[in-house]
Amino acid sequence: KSGDDCAVEHDIRSVAEVAHEYDVTCKAIIETALLTDEEKVRASLAAKRAGADFVKTSTGFAKGGATVADVALMRKAVGSELGVKASGGVKGLEDARKMVEAGATRIGASVGVKIAQEAAGARPTASASAY
Repeated sequence: KSGDDCAVEHDIRSVAEVAHEYDVTCKAIIETALLTDEEKVRASLAAKRAGADFVKTSTGFAKGGATVADVALMRKAVGSELGVKASGGVKGLEDARKMVEAGATRIGASVGVKIAQEAAGARPTASASAY
């Protein structure tokens, strides 16, 4: 929000370099619910320049989660070089499909078992939730 893209890029680069030394994937969390579209693009580009492996829509702390529009915007910003992880707000198979169609390469959802059951054609069970 400060507009200091250099500081953001520096912070992400510092984490990415250490992560990569240990063969660990680095995901830069954008927290899209708190940013304008312009800020989302700038943050995504900073993550790309800094060497992150993924940009991720949210931590789950802010109200709202991934939207198809945000995933598409992030995908357009980073191109095919980075992964895009849609996290938060993915409630079922149809939501997951829409995120993938928009450019997500990973889905973060507390209903992963339910999504897998829906994809397999099974009726989701009550125990399919993470809670």
